[in-house]
Amino acid sequence: MIRDTQAQDTVIAKQSNRSRYWAVLGVCAVVALVSASYLGASHGNTSMSLERAALKLAPVTRGDLVRDIATTGFIVAANAPQVYSSAQGYVQLLVNPGDEVSQGQLIAKVNSPELTNELKQQQSELQRLTNELSRKELQVRRDTLTLVKTLDMAEVTLNAANREHRRAVLSIKDNLISQIDMEQAQDDLARAKLAFQHAQQEIEIGKDTLAFELKSAQSDVSRQQLVVDELTRRVNELNITAPVNGVVGNLLVQQQAAVSPSQALMTLVDLSAFEAELQVPESYANELGLGLQVELSIGVNRIFGTLASISPEVKDRQVSARVRFDQSQVDKIRQNQRLSARILLENRENVLMVRRGAFLNDGGFIAYRVQGDVAERIQIQTGATSVANVEITSGVQEGDTLVVSNYDAFKQAERVLLR
Repeated sequence: MIRDTQAQDTVIAKQSNRSRYWAVLGVCAVVALVSASYLGASHGNTSMSLERAALKLAPVTRGDLVRDIATTGFIVAANAPQVYSSAQGYVQLLVNPGDEVSQGQLIAKVNSPELTNELKQQQSELQRLTNELSRKELQVRRDTLTLVKTLDMAEVTLNAANREHRRAVLSIKDNLISQIDMEQAQDDLARAKLAFQHAQQEIEIGKDTLAFELKSAQSDVSRQQLVVDELTRRVNELNITAPVNGVVGNLLVQQQAAVSPSQALMTLVDLSAFEAELQVPESYANELGLGLQVELSIGVNRIFGTLASISPEVKDRQVSARVRFDQSQVDKIRQNQRLSARILLENRENVLMVRRGAFLNDGGFIAYRVQGDVAERIQIQTGATSVANVEITSGVQEGDTLVVSNYDAFKQAERVLLR
């Protein structure tokens, strides 16, 4: 019988797992102490940690900062006149909205029977007064002739009396006539002289009277001519023409509608004169000034203009401003077309600045500067701000990196570890 190997086996005592546990624990403790020592040497005191990828970082650079205001607006017609009815009547519209019109083109007519009839009446009165003036001129000529005739007859009588007086003087010397005849000749000469003087005075007064009457008649005609001219002007204004080159905007009345004097009929848009109307927040109202340069973005075009007018009132917490620009730099511009704009307030050269971010919401006096894997809380002073950048006057140097995202997650910690 063959025996087994049981006699050759040796019993070995089972090793305890307790010693292995303490060995592993000791290694972990050593690793933890080394790591803590390394982190303490590298990062100092950090009370919390944040994910670096969740933060926005920006470097501090030196350059030119353009202080500006970003806003929006739309294109408006700088010259959009309305045309009005000049009298009461019925309007006939000769154009439709969107039609192109040229300056002086007939666009509407107002039919006013009352005004037309009044013009005819006044023209008839003018014709009557003109005829009366012509009759007065003929009468003046006739009366002037009568006065001249009277003067001439008085002159003839005076000359005859002079001759009779000279004959009487010669005859009295030769005793050919009596003294009575001599005295009669003297009386006749005196009467002739008086008649001639009175005729001269009468013709002067007569001429002045006739001239006055003629001038009065001429004044009546001139006054009536002014009345007719005014009515003619008003009748001509019943034919309404376009004051500018452009297009018809809105019709404000219906075809053949009854209109009153000075009632608006339609709006015209001058396509050669556009401006940009901007809506600026009222917080910037005190910084606006006429002549400021404005950068406009109209579609794919970027042009510059100048601030031409500023509204004196605030409406819906905004101030309206008008910008003039060179329209030739823009193709196919349209009224009410939307645009964006930057109003350039100030240009600061060679300043420290950082990209604008949410950290400004905390007042602009606190920032977190990143050095390695640690963000450290520092005090800063900010200056001018633009749409993209913020000027920093103290607290940082060129090349520093700042956290520009919101600081709520930092909880005002002095040092934060960035993972």
